[in-house]
Amino acid sequence: MKILASRLSSILATMLLACTVHAADGAKPAAKTAPGGTAQGGAVADQHSSPPFLAVVNGTVISAGEFDAAANEAARQKFYHGTPPEGAVEELMREVATRMIERILLLEEIGRQGLKPDARAVEEKLSRYEQRYASSPRWQQERERILPSLRQRLEQDDMLAALEAKVRNVPPPAEDKVRAYYKANPDKFTEPEKMRLSLIVLKVDPSSPTSAWEAAEAEAGALRMRLTDGGADFAELARKHSADDSAQNGGDLGYLHRGMLPEGIQEKIDDMKPGDLSPPTRILQGYALFRYEAKQAAKHHDFATVRARATDLLARDLADKAWTDFRAQLRKKARIELNTQRYPAIGALTAKSK
Repeated sequence: MKILASRLSSILATMLLACTVHAADGAKPAAKTAPGGTAQGGAVADQHSSPPFLAVVNGTVISAGEFDAAANEAARQKFYHGTPPEGAVEELMREVATRMIERILLLEEIGRQGLKPDARAVEEKLSRYEQRYASSPRWQQERERILPSLRQRLEQDDMLAALEAKVRNVPPPAEDKVRAYYKANPDKFTEPEKMRLSLIVLKVDPSSPTSAWEAAEAEAGALRMRLTDGGADFAELARKHSADDSAQNGGDLGYLHRGMLPEGIQEKIDDMKPGDLSPPTRILQGYALFRYEAKQAAKHHDFATVRARATDLLARDLADKAWTDFRAQLRKKARIELNTQRYPAIGALTAKSK
C-alpha cells in the first residue's frame, strides 16, 4: 500500500504541477538593471523584489517552484538510480523548460481556434483513475481536492492532442517528391548485409566453478573435432547437444544482420567467412560453436518495390516538420522572458524567444 500511495502521489503531483501555471493578469515580474544574466527582452530578473520564476510567457508566469518540481521529477524518471553524464542535467532542464513554455503557447492557440475537449474521452480517463485507485486511502482523502485539476489537465491534454493531429494532417506528398526523397535517402531503402549462422551451445550456469567451464570448453572442442575431422553433421550434433532454442532446427539461426548478435560475438563473426567454424567461444550461457553458413549481400531496392514505404516515410517527415515549424512560429511570435540569472542552463533557449 505504501508503494501504491507513493506512486499515486508522484503521478498526481506531476499532473497537478503541469496544470497550475498561474496567469499573471498581464503583469510582469519587477525588473531592474543588475549584474548577472539578462532575461530575454532586455529585462533582468529581480529575485529580491519579485517571486522567483522560470519564465513569463505572454504574461503567464511559470514559477520557480513549478519548474523545479517538474525538472526534478523528469530527472528521477530519466536518471533513475544512475549518475547523469556530463551536461545531461542542463539539457534535461532545457527540455522541461521548452515543454512548459510550449504548453502555454499551445493552450493559447487552442483558445484562439476554439477547440473543445472530447467530453466522453475525458470521462473515460477519469473513470479509469477512479477504478485504479479505488482502494487507495490517499486517493479517497485527496480525491475532492485533486479531481478538478485532474479533469482540467485531461481536458487540456485532449485538446492538445487534437491540435497536434490537425497540424500534422498534411497533404499526401506528390509522386515527384517521393522519388526525390527515395534518391536522397538510399540507406532507408537498402536491406543491410546479412549472415546465416548455425549454433551449438553447451550450457553452463554463470555461477558454476571454473571446472564446469573448463569441462564445457573441452566438450565443445571435442565436438569441433568431430565436425572438422570426422565429418559429423552439424545439425545432428546441435539436436543432441545444444541447449539453445535453435537446437530443434539443427542449430540454424537463420539470416541475421549486424546488431542482432550479443556484444563481443559479432567481432568474432566478422573474422569468419561462409563455411568457417568458430573455435569454442565463451558466451554468457556457456560455450558455443558458430558455423558461418552463408552471406547475403546488402540489397538496394528499386523504387517500384518501396514506393509505399517511401511515401509513408516522407509523409511522416513532412508531418513532423509541420508540427516543429508550427511550434517554432508560436515561440517566434510570443513575448517570452527567461530568468537566465536563476537558471543559466536555459540561456540556450534565448534564440528561440523574442
